[in-house]
Amino acid sequence: MDEVTQYVTTSDGLQLAVYESGQEHAPVVVLVHGYPDNHHVWDGVAAELADEFRVVQYDVRGAGFSDVPGATSGYRIDQLVDDLGCVIAAVSPESPVHLVAHDWGSIQCWDALPDDRLGVRIRSFTSVSGPSLDHASMWLRAMHRGPVRRLLQIVESYYVGFFMAPVLPEFCARRGIIGRMVEHSSSLGRPSTRRIGETVERSEAEAVNGIALYRANMPGRLLRPRPPHVTLPVQVITPSHDVHVSAALAAEAPRGYAANLTVHRIRGNHWVVAQRPAAIATLVRAFVDQVTPELAGAPDDSDYPR
Repeated sequence: MDEVTQYVTTSDGLQLAVYESGQEHAPVVVLVHGYPDNHHVWDGVAAELADEFRVVQYDVRGAGFSDVPGATSGYRIDQLVDDLGCVIAAVSPESPVHLVAHDWGSIQCWDALPDDRLGVRIRSFTSVSGPSLDHASMWLRAMHRGPVRRLLQIVESYYVGFFMAPVLPEFCARRGIIGRMVEHSSSLGRPSTRRIGETVERSEAEAVNGIALYRANMPGRLLRPRPPHVTLPVQVITPSHDVHVSAALAAEAPRGYAANLTVHRIRGNHWVVAQRPAAIATLVRAFVDQVTPELAGAPDDSDYPR
């Protein structure tokens, strides 16, 4: 979707570009993208859901047509949660929304879920390839429960340390190296012939700006975790060939912190939201029906994508 329907002002004065589609008076689904994406990564899913929901996409700060913070601190998760709250207040002031997020979009949304943040404004949450950093830190510390899986995840997360370095990550982003890293991970276990570069347009600025997400949040969250406890319904979708977030981390890290947790394993890699939009939309629709049975009947198991 290309046309901005409104700009939402954040608590620190930035403007976020918001895009709306679907049915005007239907339940609202808010889609939050990660790094190094913009709202376009959700276009396929939005099109699949538009016949039943009012679908809201937005460019997070530093991406797409949204403003760019002037300092790394502007990318802290607390500020990103405030941004989400501003968007929800603007698009659905009267009713709670169904939240769906991917990658860094999902990472930030976990902090929005407790009741003392935005939990009362959110009816359900679907997370794809984006665990809470605090949950992830606690999972990694429990080495005695499966050291091999945890050590493999640490190896697969090599790029996190790389993004902490000064200057070099920005240089690599401007030379297209980060883009090639994305292309590589998007080719693994693909269920179709579509590569992420063919379905999502990104800019050099988005690749550069989003590096601040890692610098602003990773050290404190991983070293001093404060895992959020969540009572609202949470669905975690774990792609089978995700080299950035292992299925073990995504499925196990929330256990003990999410009281109402559903986990679905699906064929695909880290970019499954762009490559298999119909499958993601099917899971989102079924989950919404499950937590709001007044909207529709529960689906048969055969309806679930694999």
